[in-house]
This record gives sequence, structure tokens and C-alpha cells, in this order.
Amino acid sequence: MMEDTESQISSGKHTPPKDFVCPITTLIFDDPVTLETGQTYERKAIQEWIDRGNYTCPITHQKLHNLQLPKTNYVLKRLIASWKELTPSNDQFEHQETDYVHVPQTGHESYDYSRDIVVNQATIDGNINELRLVITDLCTSQVLKKAELAVLKIERFWQEAKMEGEIQNLLSKPPVVNGFVEILFNSVDTRVLKATVFLLCEVGSRDNDVISTLTRVDSDVECIIFLFKNGLFEAVVLIYLLRPSISTFLQMDMANKLLTVVQKREDEFSKMCMNPKAASVILLAQVIENDNDNGAVLESCSHENTFEMYTRRRKCRNVIADKAELAPVLECFLEVNDQEQFEIIQFLSELVKLNRRTFNNQILHIIKDEGAYSTMHTLLVHLQTAHADQSPIIAGLLLQLDLLLEPRKMSVYREEAIDNLILCLQNSDSPSTQLAAADTLLTLQGRFSYSGKPLVRKFLLQRAGIDKHYRTTMRSGDDQETMEKAAQEWEKKMAFVLVNHEAGLIFEALAEGLKSRHAEICMECFVSATWLLDMLTHLPEMGIQEIARICLLKRFVSIFKSAKDTEDKTIAMLALSSFIHDPDGIRDITIYKKDISKGLREFKKSSTVAFEMLKVFSEGSESSIELWNHKELAQEDCSINGVVLSITCHKDKIFSGHSDGTIKIWTGKNTSKGKGSVLRLTQEIREHTKAVTSLTVPPSGNTLYSGSHDKTIRVWSINKEDVYCEEVYDVKEHVNNLLVANNIACFIPQGAGIKVNSWNGESKLLNPSKVVKCLALVNGRLYSGCLDNSIQDIDLSSGTLTSVQSGSRKLLAKGNRVNVLQVHDGLIYAACSSIEGTAFKIWDASTYDLVQSISLTSEVRTMAISSEFIYFGCKTGTLEVWCRNKLVKKEALQIGSNSKVLCMALDDNEDLLVIGTSDGKVQVWGVS
Repeated sequence: MMEDTESQISSGKHTPPKDFVCPITTLIFDDPVTLETGQTYERKAIQEWIDRGNYTCPITHQKLHNLQLPKTNYVLKRLIASWKELTPSNDQFEHQETDYVHVPQTGHESYDYSRDIVVNQATIDGNINELRLVITDLCTSQVLKKAELAVLKIERFWQEAKMEGEIQNLLSKPPVVNGFVEILFNSVDTRVLKATVFLLCEVGSRDNDVISTLTRVDSDVECIIFLFKNGLFEAVVLIYLLRPSISTFLQMDMANKLLTVVQKREDEFSKMCMNPKAASVILLAQVIENDNDNGAVLESCSHENTFEMYTRRRKCRNVIADKAELAPVLECFLEVNDQEQFEIIQFLSELVKLNRRTFNNQILHIIKDEGAYSTMHTLLVHLQTAHADQSPIIAGLLLQLDLLLEPRKMSVYREEAIDNLILCLQNSDSPSTQLAAADTLLTLQGRFSYSGKPLVRKFLLQRAGIDKHYRTTMRSGDDQETMEKAAQEWEKKMAFVLVNHEAGLIFEALAEGLKSRHAEICMECFVSATWLLDMLTHLPEMGIQEIARICLLKRFVSIFKSAKDTEDKTIAMLALSSFIHDPDGIRDITIYKKDISKGLREFKKSSTVAFEMLKVFSEGSESSIELWNHKELAQEDCSINGVVLSITCHKDKIFSGHSDGTIKIWTGKNTSKGKGSVLRLTQEIREHTKAVTSLTVPPSGNTLYSGSHDKTIRVWSINKEDVYCEEVYDVKEHVNNLLVANNIACFIPQGAGIKVNSWNGESKLLNPSKVVKCLALVNGRLYSGCLDNSIQDIDLSSGTLTSVQSGSRKLLAKGNRVNVLQVHDGLIYAACSSIEGTAFKIWDASTYDLVQSISLTSEVRTMAISSEFIYFGCKTGTLEVWCRNKLVKKEALQIGSNSKVLCMALDDNEDLLVIGTSDGKVQVWGVS
């Protein structure tokens, strides 16, 4: 076929070859498809043939087993395109026989083309027709050696003909580009492959349409990458021009080969439109720069390749850092244009985002000291002329290099770098510039994940006592301590130079960034500001605290109050805590203490920072009424079910037990919507036949246990929607004060002693000589308060009984009794009644030493203890609130005029106090 095409072209005939024409339409193919029979048809025509119910090949009449049409025959389509493009008028193809080159038909063995390439200089200078014929050979010849020879002649034309414009126009056409691609696919001659890559680079660097043609078919790009990986290193320039996706880089695993190119000598490459070493550096920069965007890349990968590609991505930065010789990178910096220089700077900046601080410092020293020119001076010059949105990255690298020197000494590099960062951060007219500066500030803290992400946010959460997993993101092993010490030293040096610059000007810039309408800028400035505020507490006094407070205190109070995200609220809390370390800071933040105290209480259990701030706010004040408020949120009358005998809370559910055997389940949330929105009945159960005296939910699970005077213990499963009974245990005793731990249940029977039942049916009676009034169970130790005013500690594992308080031997001993008992944070709390009145006592649970004892004016029937308060439910219908630490009375709340407080419970967050009364009411009080 191709011989016919060539003869027709050379003889001036324009009739298309028969293989270019569809036998159905008799028109030149537009979308040719080759069937299983070997016949080729126009796609639309053969599809219509099949749609009419014809299931045989129109020419061979063979049955078609696959009626799904195959992909387009791109080889034929390219030949047709070449024929259309290059078929000239007759006079264009008049030439001498000697212009043709003899091509030996000897297969694909190596052949010396140099003796056959005879290019007349006069022809090169003036006759474009010679080039057209050579291009025709490239695009239409089915003889590989003839096409290879055409490539070498085209290269000679390009190098010597002095007519780049005309050649560029001819070589940029898609059929010619496709011809070059066919050579890349089929040739094994290194010289030909290098010439092909050279020509594609030259025309591609001048014409984006050439790049579009090359990237239209994925296999073309993959072929070029394959050749590069197999030693055709000049192809890296073409890969740079093609800009393949990061997923392609990962699939082809190119990092090591790119490093190989960087480490080669300059004289190993011929002159091209771009230095191959510079192209490799920029591609390496793109690989590690995109290292942080895992999601977008993984979405483009097939499921089976996702893990492998993610692993390669994580390894890439560290592999490059381990193997790269940076001197060649620095030397080629001045040989490339401004944009390529910036991409090299990006590469170096990304390279020092390793999760090993000591290694980062080593690489910074190499960048600073290697190379023929002063790297810092080069960066400074580049910074002064760079685009605004590029300058923060340059300034960040320059500042890190400068920090290798003594940070307390003056430095023009440091001053210029920080000035630039601050100006960019304040540039609200250019959000991209602001964002680049905010991104750079986050990286300066110096801690990174394995994939190069800044760990500032995680680090701050860990410092606030919330994120317990921060250290798992750091490199583990014997050098952990060394790495962390280096990270702390770097962080202090960096924070020192930033906050000390122009007396804290960085805080003014961050305050500007926090006003941005762009959420990403605002968030990054929020994190960076918190980091620097926190670092002020670890640095020597520099007189910067006042400017920091002026710029940021009010803003951070607002963020802390309004933040919905727990992590954001935690970070804001850490920032605010930086102001409580000096008298002026305490004075200024105390103005807002009522606004922030409620939020601090949310973290008091999990964060030492919140605890310390609350402690500072309450110091020196006998009453904390200005910080705490108790307000009745809801009340439900359940008197139809009798007395409320037991209350407990679990997550957002409240459980109440009533004297008629009913258990009620309520939803309880502390909201600001008023009464009725806090307490809502969701389920009512009556499986017990007598009073439900006890309800308990152990901390370990979603199981409710109920004890009743019907002599049963019931086990309930707590689901999101409802509660249902799983098991019933007949204990043959009235059940009072039920406590459950592991595989045992402890309760007070109707008579003397304490019953301990295991779930397998075993039962025993402890402390049989005492009439017990109340129990507490903590860590395998059972504490009992008795009718004779004695208190015992029983070790359940050994059975050992220890007396905490001796009983009364008076004649009127009935009047002396322990009404309530609880153990909290290593202390035993008990309220005891006697004929003289009510005494409240606290003992050390480990030594049994009496810590404190006070007198109460009312008889206590029930007690609840939070981290801040002790609540006494009194016989008189009042609820007394006492400060737990100072043991002073804060206030007395009136629960009802004709009722007694019989039971109480706090929710998990200590925001709600739920009360059950003798007149059948369930009340919810908000603690705020």
C-alpha cells in the first residue's frame, strides 16, 4: 500500500490509495475501524449496517462474532492525515534521482547512516521542496530505515539550514508530529531516537499545538517516559514540556532516573532548548510539591493501584533527599529563565520538609554552602525582582538558610526575608500572595509529616492536651529524642527572629490575615498566630506581649466563643492561655473571663490548659458566682408514677426510676431554647413490678442495670433509638443502691450486710454485722456507710475490710448514720447525720487520713460531685452548691416547697444536673 502511495505522490497523482477509501461509502476514511475479518470500514457506515440487522462482514460475508465495534485504527488514520497534508501539486515533486537516498533493506540491525546523508548546501539554503520530500518519507514510508533516515536529515536541516521559521511550520503539523511518535515507538537506534526527541523538543518549546498533539494520546506520553527510564535522558526535556500528571509520574516511578540526570555532567548532553538537568530538577520539584495533595491523585488511580501509588508518593521526597547531589542543581540555577529559577527554588523548599529535623538542617547547610555562587545572595537578588505571589516561598527559604547562623545577630538577608513575608501577609488586594505567605509561615515552624505536610496544627492540639496521637506522626526509633530536641531548638530560633522583628510587627500582619474573607488565609493565620503566641511563653521577655495582646486578644476571644469545631476552639484556647503568664495579660483577659469560662469548662477534663486558666480566673475570689451559673432548664411532673427514687445519665439520655416500677428514658441536651427543649420523654418501660430503687450505667459500655424491690436486677441494652431488656436476675432480696463492675453486682439488701452477686449465680454477704445505708465502688474496692455512722473499705479481691471511720456506741446511735458516700479523685466524701446536726467529711482514700470536716445546716439525702462543685440534695427541698476546692458554699437553689431531693446525677460533660424529688418531679438544671 505505502509503495503505491509514494509512487502516486512522486508522479503527481492525487487519487487516494484504495486502502484509504471505505468500500461502503466510497469516501476517504474519517474514523476507520478494522473488524475481526481484517476488513476496514467507516465507523458510522458499518454501525448502520449492523443496526439494520446485518451480522456479517459486507465484503467477506463472514459472520461477525463481536458486534461491538473496536477502537479507531489510528495507524491508518495517521497515514491518511499525512497523505492529505503532504500531497502537493505536480510541480512540487520534480526532483533529481540523486536527491533520493539509498536505504539498504537489511532489517533493524545497526546501520551507519552518515555515508548516505548527502545534503547539498545550496538545496538546504534555498529549496524547501527537499525538506517536504524528506517529511513525506517520515510520514508515509512503511520502511523503518527510510523513516529513520528522514529524521536524521530533518535534524541536519534544522541544525544547518538557517530557516527555522519555515521548518517550524512544516514540523508542527499533526501528521509530522505523529510521524515522529511512530519513530519513538518503533526505532531502536539511539542516534535516531535522540534526534527525534531533539526535534520534538525544539518545535514543542515554540508551539503549544505540538504539545497538544503529543498529549492527546496517553500512550504517546507513556512511550516518551519509557524511553527516558531506559536511558534516553534527553527525553526529560520533552517530558517537562508535556507536563504529565503527577499520577503518571507515580505510576512510572521516575524519581530515581530524574536524580540520575541531575548528577550527570553538563558535557554529557547536547545543546537543547532547555538544559536536561534543569528540567529534571523542576520535575522533581513538581513531584514533591504535589506530595501534599494525596486526595486528588488517589481519586484518579484505579483501586488496585491506590496503595502502591500512595506508598511511592510518601517515599519520593525522602528518596530524593537521600540521594540528590544539590551542587549540580545550584549550578544550573543561573542558566534558566526566571520561571524555571522559581521552580528550582520550590524544589529546594519542598526538599527541606522532611520529618527529620536534623536531616532538614543538613540539607539547608548543603544548599547554603555548595555551588559556585553564594546561594543566599542569589536568592536575595531573585527575591527583589520576583512576582508578589512567588516571593513568600523565596523569602521562606532565604530565612531558613539565614537561621543557620546566629539568630541574635543582625542580617540583611533575614531583615529582607521577614519584611517580605509581612508585606505579603498584609497584601489584601492579592489573596494569592496572602495565601502564599500564610503557607510559608506554617512551614517555618519546622515540623512535618512523612509526606511533607506541616504539623503545626497537630502540634498545637497536642500541646493543649487534646491530640494524643501527635507523636505517632513523627519518626519513631532510637533517635526520637534527638529529633525532638533539634525540632524544639529550631522552633525557638525561628519564633525568636519572627516575633522580635520590628518589635512584633508579625502580629499586626497576622491580625490583618485573620480579617480575610478567604477561609483558607484566615485559618492559616489563625494557626500561625497561635503558634507564635504560645512560643512567647517559652522565649525570654522581649516586650512583645503587649503588641500581641492589642492585635490578637479580642479576636481570639471571639473565635473561642463562636467556634463550632472542637479543634479550632482548642487552638483558640491555647492562644488565650498565653496571656495569663504576666500580670498585664491577666488583667486584660480577665475582662472576658465570663465570656470564655463556659467554653473552658468543656475542656477541663481533657486539657490541663483549660484547668490552669480556670484556676487563674478563680484565684483570690471566695465566690465564683460571676463565673458559674445554675439555671433550671426543664421540669416534668411524673407524680402519677409515684416518687422518683433513682436517676442516672448516659451520653444524651437521662434515665429515671419510679416507685411504681416504671423506668422513663428522656433525651437531655443543654440548649439555649428554653424549657421543653432540654427534657423530652422518648420511652417508658414498666417491667419491674415494684419500686425501681437503683439505676446505673458502668463507664465501660452501653448497658443499663436496674435494681428493684421486686427482688430482680434487670440488664438493659441502650441503643440509639430505644432501650430493651436483655436479661433478668432473680436475687431474692430487695435491691437498694445497686453498683455494677465487671462480672459482679453489689447492693444493699433489706437486712444487714452487703450482697455481692456474680452473674453466674454465686452470691455472698459482706459486712454482715452492719446495717448499710450507702455504697461506693471504685477500682475493686467497695466503700460502705452504715447506720451506726461507721465507714468501711472492703477489698473485693481479698475480702480484707479496713475501717475508715468508727461507728457510734451511743444509746441513740440510730440518730447517727452515714446518709451518702462517694469516692472521687482519690478522696472519700461522706455526709453524716447525728443528733448534733450534719457533718460533711473528706478522707484520703489511700491513707484514710481525715482531710477536712465541716458542718452543714440541712440533712443531706443525696450528693453529686463534679470537677468544680459538690451538690447536696437536702431534706428541706433545697439544693446546696459548694465549691469543691475551697469547700465554701456558693448558693442554695430552691427545688420545691413540699418536696425532698431524693436522687441526683450529672451528665458526662457536667453541663446538666438532673434531680428526682419526693413529689414525683424530674428537674434539669443547666451549669454554665
